[in-house]
Amino acid sequence: MSMRFTEIGQQLRAYRLESGLRAEEIAARLGVSRAALYRYEKGEVIKLDTIKRLAELLKISPLSLLGIGVEYYSRPIGYAERIRQVEETTDQILQLAGPLCYLTTSDTYDSTMAAVFDEATEQAGDERIALRSQAEQLMGIMMARKRMYTMRRPGIIAMISLTAVQNMLASGIANGIATSDRLRRVCREVASKEIENIANLMETEPMGLQFGLIAGVEPSASFKIMRARDRVSLAINPFRPDTHPTAHTGVAMITGADEAVHAHQRVAEANWRDALKGPAGATRLRQLIAANG
Repeated sequence: MSMRFTEIGQQLRAYRLESGLRAEEIAARLGVSRAALYRYEKGEVIKLDTIKRLAELLKISPLSLLGIGVEYYSRPIGYAERIRQVEETTDQILQLAGPLCYLTTSDTYDSTMAAVFDEATEQAGDERIALRSQAEQLMGIMMARKRMYTMRRPGIIAMISLTAVQNMLASGIANGIATSDRLRRVCREVASKEIENIANLMETEPMGLQFGLIAGVEPSASFKIMRARDRVSLAINPFRPDTHPTAHTGVAMITGADEAVHAHQRVAEANWRDALKGPAGATRLRQLIAANG
């Protein structure tokens, strides 16, 4: 098996963020400089023995760093970084569940999330410096994903859940994070604007972007299938885009296994057939907005 060092480096960075360890901590334990660790992350040749030691340090299987098998992430920041990497070469994205598609959200969504994280950080006492750093890292990764989407414009089919939309409209974005009454009102306003934006996109149906509203049985899992020229990746995701960086709401998984991709593809296709699309979907979304107005 040939070793693809660029991909090993990408996964090393994602798992480093997942671990919560600083680069200098990992470098010190390995007995290398921080600069050497960053070179590994950029794709420099890395010895198999070093891979084994890194895997032991990061508490993962060496096969995970080699891109074999299933990748697991229990922290939003590690998962977000890995998705950013995969999206760099993705041509088509098929998403199921959730109240929105992050890549198509507005700049106001990002600035509001930054304000939510900042307010939560101020309430964290002695941990606020570390939490601020994590929040800034996560926001940087998320916005980098959006910039890449704007540049590359992969095709997107996004199926959102009616129940998830209702919940977000009622509570606002970042519902799992304690905020002031003032900021919670802003979060509800942003939620309404983002759903209105989706309704507009459903009506206009721009090339390469399609939305469907799942109005039947609530999907039991959220996932996306990302297709590139030479590979397909399935990501099963328990983290909403508005999850706090320290949240532990589940374990995300990424795999390229054919049977996993095909099984989820069938589920997505079945939901797409029954989803409300175009003007019908837009009308239903606006009814939900009005009901929460």
